[in-house]
Amino acid sequence: MVDFIIIAVVLVIVGAICVYLYRAKKRGQTCIGCPYAKQCAKKHGGCDCGKNKE
Repeated sequence: MVDFIIIAVVLVIVGAICVYLYRAKKRGQTCIGCPYAKQCAKKHGGCDCGKNKE
């Protein structure tokens, strides 16, 4: 019974991550998790996590 609960919790977490990634890609984010994703994608053609931020 405990194994079933652990597996269910892990599946819910993985499912939530997949939904988050799918929605982020639909919004047009190029680097998911990068705070500068939209800014550097417009200026430099890709996200490098704010290293070339002007």
